[in-house]
Amino acid sequence: MLPRPPAASARPRSALTAALATIALLAGSALAGCSSGDGRTTITFFQFKSEAQQYFQQLAAQFEKSHPDIRVVVDNPADPETALRTRLVKDDVPDVMTLNANGTFGEFASARIFRDFRDDRVLADVNPAYLSVIGNLGAGGKGEINGVPFAANASGLLYNTELFAQQGVEVPATFDQLIAAAEKFRAAGITPFYGMLADSWTAQSPLAPLSAQLQPDDFFEQRFAGRTTFAAGWRETATKLAQLYRYTQPDPLSKGYEDGTAAFARGESAMLLLGSYAVPQIRAGKPGFTVGSMALPATNDPARTTLVSGVDVVITAARDGAHPAETAAFIDFLMGEQVMRDYCKAQVAIPTRKGLSNDDPALAGVQSYIGSGRIVGFTDHQFIQAIPLGALLQEYLIGGSEDTFLRKLDDNWDKVAQRRTWGLGAVIAS
Repeated sequence: MLPRPPAASARPRSALTAALATIALLAGSALAGCSSGDGRTTITFFQFKSEAQQYFQQLAAQFEKSHPDIRVVVDNPADPETALRTRLVKDDVPDVMTLNANGTFGEFASARIFRDFRDDRVLADVNPAYLSVIGNLGAGGKGEINGVPFAANASGLLYNTELFAQQGVEVPATFDQLIAAAEKFRAAGITPFYGMLADSWTAQSPLAPLSAQLQPDDFFEQRFAGRTTFAAGWRETATKLAQLYRYTQPDPLSKGYEDGTAAFARGESAMLLLGSYAVPQIRAGKPGFTVGSMALPATNDPARTTLVSGVDVVITAARDGAHPAETAAFIDFLMGEQVMRDYCKAQVAIPTRKGLSNDDPALAGVQSYIGSGRIVGFTDHQFIQAIPLGALLQEYLIGGSEDTFLRKLDDNWDKVAQRRTWGLGAVIAS
């Protein structure tokens, strides 16, 4: 048995976590007195979505017209996570931020970088399922909500609807049916899944729905507390993930995300093990078919199938920013119904406001899960960069041992957990 790390409550906070907490306290004074020189109050808007730069620039300009006393400086860095870490080290927390709600978001939230929105009226119209998703990533303290979900995605399977019809393949409702569909496509000379392991993160996309359905409900609470292991909770997940990757094209290690989306657009595979976030990239290749979507079934009981739907864009703010009123006004503007509707239409995203939906055909296959709340967050978002999940998956899926993969995953997790806590673990410890 692997050695267990100390209980979360006993783990010391790392130097990074402590430093970031200090940064949050200092940020207000660092930004105090910021003005544009023309009498307007200047707020900084850190925006991570490279494909939506122009849209958010236009939104900032629209906001300035309706709020002539506020100037919004938009920062669109090439490497957002690195850029944000650099700003934090310099005591320069942006006033408003859009971020991916992933492990890094949870890490920073746990370090008390972000504002607590739990009593803010801006959350009144947000689907509570997405508040739960970001809450499970981490928070500055028990009960805190450190971001405002803006747009979500759906991560299951994308498929070529015309190829399915031509081959007489029904949308699979069970894991066995999914494997049977892959067998039928392969027998017809069609690649079932296009493998893109040159970009190791792509393996995390099918990992998330498999693990979410196959692990115990409280798996990560127990893992953070040192009372279970990946070897115990993720063995079936690892087995089924490897089974899916037996149906890719030869040498998936030689192809990356852009190769895979382009090949799928050309009709070179029946399915992609990716989510809705890939649809705009696929459509850039002008596919001659309709892109369909489905939840990835991990078991043979359709009632147990859930849709992984993460918060692709979360809006947050500096915990002690110098301009809370101006920041709140800008966030209220960004969360406006038409702003969200337009963004989600352009990015094939899922609105987080109650009563809003996206009728894009690429989302039709997962709408029932969204409407009924049968959604869970990305399990891989419980990992931070210090744990090389993508690289370990890549090594495993190109011929590695299941036992070795699970052992290395546990070893890497434990090494980090012995030095620090983060995300959900920090909430448990608080």
